[in-house]
Order: sequence, then structure tokens, then C-alpha cells
Amino acid sequence: MSLEEKRQETEAIFAEAAATAPLDRIAVAWTGGKDSTLLLWLWRQWLIDNGRARPEEVRALSVDTGLKFPETIAFREDMARRWQVAVHVCRPQTDLESYPVAEDVVQCCRDLKIAPLQEGLRALDIAVLLTGLRRDEHPSRSQRAAKEACDRPSHLRVHPLLAWTEMDVWAMHIQSGIPYCSLYDHGYRSLGCQPCTRCDSGAERAGRNQDKEGQLDTLRSLGYF
Repeated sequence: MSLEEKRQETEAIFAEAAATAPLDRIAVAWTGGKDSTLLLWLWRQWLIDNGRARPEEVRALSVDTGLKFPETIAFREDMARRWQVAVHVCRPQTDLESYPVAEDVVQCCRDLKIAPLQEGLRALDIAVLLTGLRRDEHPSRSQRAAKEACDRPSHLRVHPLLAWTEMDVWAMHIQSGIPYCSLYDHGYRSLGCQPCTRCDSGAERAGRNQDKEGQLDTLRSLGYF
């Protein structure tokens, strides 16, 4: 498919999501990375262009583990202001000074990412969560369906960018002038928490903690993306 055809397919998924739940119960899972930023831009544009919402009615849910790069947080806060998006930031109820960060990658993600995400979904009563997952970024995501029923709490998880490639994402960023985090200009290709992310010239997620990368199926069963 061409880039325009992929955008049309994504917008068709948006239309299905919008028919599933009221707008105030739909949110974008926004990490501040290139994929979810593109997703937020596309969703916001689609809603506005179709007369579905004003900018301030667009909702995003962002998990802040307390270990994100300062550049990622600054970018998220700046874009939330510029785009007038209503962002709900989910934070763990954990003392990071005494927490054994990344010693047990599954437990760490469960405590710092999954639990805050689940609490945010409950707090906002989210029925549909839109994510920026792509099939080509990791083997565990190659067979994902565009829509998944999830529990803890019960909601529908929708992945409108599954068919997009990394090149597609950057092409749309450039073509449409969509801002992105400055870390990408310094060689990062995938942004996570600082202790588990390094700049790497290999595969897209080669800079991520590979112990965690090998546990994505387990993390998904616990409520991760």
C-alpha cells in the first residue's frame, strides 16, 4: 500500500473506534516517541477535520515512570500545549530512590508501567485505547490484530498503525511537518526509560534492554502493549 492508502486505512480504523465509544472514553497511549506522536497527530486531525472534536477534547494517556529521558518529557509537555491535547499522566506509586530499577525487567515494567497504565485507564474510564504499535518493529507484534479486548480494566485496545513501517512513520513526519523528540536527531531509534535505552545503530529496537525485549509476550499478558 502507498502511504496515502495506509493513512486511509488508519482513518477507517478511527471511524470504527469512534463508533464504539463516546469521545471522552477514547484516548491515545502517547509515549512521546515517533509512532505514538504520529498516531496522536493523525487522530487529532481526523477528529477536527470531521467535526468530531475541538483540540482540547482530544485525550491522551501517558505513562511517566520517573525514568524517562528529560527530552521526552519536555517534548510531550510542549506538544500538549501546542496541540491543546488533554493529557492524563500516569505515575507509579513507587519510591524510585530505593527501587531496584531493571533488576527484574518484568517486575520493573509491571510496577512502573503496567500498574500506572491500568490505574489511568480506570481513572479516566477509558473504553478504547489507541496505541502506536507496528507489526514490523518486533517479532512478538508481527501477528497482532488491529483490535484486542483487554481486561484489568476492561477496554478495547486498538492499533491503527500496525501496517505502517518505520520508514512510513518518518515519511509522514517529514511530509506533514509533524514534530518529534530531539533524541532522534542524536541517533536514537526507539525511546524508552533511560536505564533500558541506549543509542544503537542496529535494528530499530536494538538499543532497548534485550532481556525485556525477550519478555514482551509475558509483559503483554500482564497488560503491557
